[in-house]
Amino acid sequence: MGSGSSVNVNYKYSLQKSENAFKAAVLIQQWYRRHVARLEMRRRCTWRIFQSIEYSCEQDQIKVCYLMDQFTPSSSKERDFISRMFISGESYKEAELEKYCDYESIEVPDSYTGPHLSFPLLPDHATALLEAFQQKQQLHARYVLNLLHETRKHLKQLPNISHVSTCYSEEVTVCGDLHGQLDDLFLIFYKNGLPSPSKSYVFNGDFVDRGKQSLEILVILFTFLLIYPKEVHLNRGNHEDHMVNLRYGFTKEVMQKYKVHGKKILRMFQNVFCWLPLATLIDQKVLIIHGGISDTTDLEMLEKIQRDKFISVLRLKKRKESSRKPQIQAINGENESGTDAAANEAAPRLSLQPQSAQAPNTANRLEFSRWLRQTVQEQIDTCRRLMDISESEPEELTYSSMVSLKDVDEPCWTRQEEWKQVLDILWSDPMPQEGCRENKVRGGGCYFGPDVTEKFLDKYNLQFLIRSHECKQEGYEFCHHRKVLTIFSASNYYEIGSNRGAYVKLGPDLIPHFVQYQANKTAHMLTMTQRQGFLVAPYSPSFNFGPLLSPSSASLCSVSSRISRVEESAFRALREKLFAHTSALITAFRSYDGDNTGKITLSNWATAVESVLRLGLPWRMLRPQLVRSTEDGMLEYKSWLDDLAMEQRSQEHIQSSLLEVIYRNRSNLETIFRIIDRDHSGLISFEEFQQTWKLFSSHMNIELTDDGINDLVRSIDFNKDGNIDFNEFLEAFRLVKQRPS
Repeated sequence: MGSGSSVNVNYKYSLQKSENAFKAAVLIQQWYRRHVARLEMRRRCTWRIFQSIEYSCEQDQIKVCYLMDQFTPSSSKERDFISRMFISGESYKEAELEKYCDYESIEVPDSYTGPHLSFPLLPDHATALLEAFQQKQQLHARYVLNLLHETRKHLKQLPNISHVSTCYSEEVTVCGDLHGQLDDLFLIFYKNGLPSPSKSYVFNGDFVDRGKQSLEILVILFTFLLIYPKEVHLNRGNHEDHMVNLRYGFTKEVMQKYKVHGKKILRMFQNVFCWLPLATLIDQKVLIIHGGISDTTDLEMLEKIQRDKFISVLRLKKRKESSRKPQIQAINGENESGTDAAANEAAPRLSLQPQSAQAPNTANRLEFSRWLRQTVQEQIDTCRRLMDISESEPEELTYSSMVSLKDVDEPCWTRQEEWKQVLDILWSDPMPQEGCRENKVRGGGCYFGPDVTEKFLDKYNLQFLIRSHECKQEGYEFCHHRKVLTIFSASNYYEIGSNRGAYVKLGPDLIPHFVQYQANKTAHMLTMTQRQGFLVAPYSPSFNFGPLLSPSSASLCSVSSRISRVEESAFRALREKLFAHTSALITAFRSYDGDNTGKITLSNWATAVESVLRLGLPWRMLRPQLVRSTEDGMLEYKSWLDDLAMEQRSQEHIQSSLLEVIYRNRSNLETIFRIIDRDHSGLISFEEFQQTWKLFSSHMNIELTDDGINDLVRSIDFNKDGNIDFNEFLEAFRLVKQRPS
C-alpha cells in the first residue's frame, strides 16, 4: 500500500511539473509572439514615416519646377531673366559643347598623384580608379571631362531601349538605385566580380544624389561602359535630371570637389544624362525600366522619340506645343471635337498670330509638304519672338524633320505625349489595386495596378518587369503576382540598419537569383532590438575591403537603448516636419477647440495633424512617441507645440515663427537659390535676387513693392560685397516674414 501511494504521489508531481513547464513554454511563446508583433508594427510605422517624408520632398521639388514653368513674365526683362535662369538646362549645339568643355586646354600638374586616364580605356584604368577612390583620391578635372566626352559619344550611338542576350554571357546582373553610396558599388563588385566579357551588368538608374560619392560612381560606371560596351548597360533614372540634382545634392557635390572646372563638368553631366538609354530588354522577355509603366506606355514610341530633348523630365517646354498639335492632328486625321477639344482647352496656349494660309489638300503631297514646312517655320519664329528665345538654342523636333513624302501617313506624336511616356517610366510605382491613376504621393508619374501589368506583358510578350525607384527593406520585392520585381541596391538608405541592398542575377532560364548585403559594419553590430526587425536574417560579409568595413565606436550600438536608432531617426524627422507646420496645426487644433480651452482630444489631434501634413500615417499608433503627456485624455496643444519648438530651436536667437518658416521652406529656398546661381559660385547678384524675389514672393503671397525689395537687398548684404550668399538669402526670408502684411 505504501509503495503504491508513493508512486501515485511521484506521478502527480511529475505530471504537475510537466504541466507547469508546458504552461511556461506557452507563456514564453505568447510573450515572444507579442514582442515580435510589436517590433513588426514599429518597423512598419518607421518605414512609413521615412517613405512619406521622402515622397513629400519629391512633391515639393515638382511644385517648385511647376512654379518656375507657370510663372508668367510681365515684361521682356522678366522673360529674359527666366530664360537665363534655366539656360543651364538647355541643350548645347555640338560645336558649342565641344568648345565650352575643351578638356585639352586643361593641364595636369606634375604634383597630381591621382589616377591617369588615356583613351581608349583599358581594364587597368578601371582597376586604378577603384583603388584611387578607395583611398579617397580624386580624378583630375581634365580626365573627368575627357571621360564624359567619350561617354557622350558612345551613348549617342545607342538606341533608346538596349537589348541584352544571355547567350553571350553566363548571366546578367541587374543593380538598382545606388544614390551616391560608393561602398555599395564596391561591395557588389567584390561579391559578384567586376564587369568583363563573361559578366554583364545592367545598372538601373539613380546613380546620383543623397549620397556623397555620386561623381565617383558615375566615373566608375562610365569607365566600365567604355571598356565593355557590350557587357555594361546603364538606364536613366528620375535622378539623372539636372533639376532634381539641384535639390538632392549632386550639383553641390560636383562644385565642392571641382571648384575651378565644376561648371563645365556639371554641364557635361547634364548632357550625358539626357543621352542615357531609357530601358533595357533581356532576351526579349524581361524589360528593365527605372520606375514603372502606365496604361498608355508604348514601347514603339519609346524606341523612336529623341530622348536627348528631355534635359529635365520635370520641365516640359510647352511653348511650342500649341503650334505643333494642330498639324499633328491634321496629319493623323484627327479633329478638335470631343475629347481632343477638351484636352486642347486644358492645355496651356500661346497667343499666336493667324496661320498664313489654309492647308492644301493632302492628296497633293508635294504641295502639302511645302505648306507644312512654311507653316511650322512661321510658328517657330513666332514662338521665339514671344518667348524671347535665343537663336543659338537648338531647334526642337519639327514637322519638316519628322514628316517626309514617304512617311506622311505615319502616325506622329506630340511632345506632350512623348514627355508623358518618359515621365511614366521614370517616376511611376506599382500598386496592389487594379487600374492606373495619377501618382499624387510623389507628384509625378502614375500608380499602375496588376491588370495594367498583365495587359502590358501580354501586349509585348514579356515574362516580367524589373524596376527600381523604391527603397525596399530586404533590397528587393515582388508584386503583381511576381510579374513586377523591384530591386534596390543602396543599403542603409534612410539610416544605418534601415534596409539591405540587393542585386539580382538572371541566367538563360531567366529565373531571378538574389544577393543581399549591407555595406556598413555598424549595421551588423546592431542588436535585434536596435534594428527593430529591419533585418530578419542579418548577413555579415567576412572580408576587408579597405575603409568599407572600418570599425566604429561601440557607443553607437548601446544595447540599453530602448528605441532603435532607425526609429529614433524617423521620429526626429517627423517632429521637424510637425514643427515646420506649426501655424497650420494651431489653426487646425482651434477648429476642434470651440470653447478655446487650449485642449483637444487625442482623436481630434490625430485627425488635425493628418489634415495638415497629409502623410497618410497612422497617427494614433504614433502618438506615444510624439505626445509625451496628456491629462484625462486631453492634449494641451500649445504646450506640445512649444516643446517641438524647443527641440528644433538652434543657438541663434530666432523667433519660433521665423524658424518654422525656414524649416518648412529651406529645401525649396535652396533649390531656387541654386537655380538662380547659374555659375554655381554660391553667390547671386542683386539684379538676379530682385527678379527672383518677385517670383517667389508671388508664390508665397507676400506683397512687396520694388522699393521694398531694393531696401531688402541692401539690408541683407551684410559684408557689402555686392552679392548675396545662401545665408543672406535665408536672412532675407526672415526679414520679409517680419514685415507687417
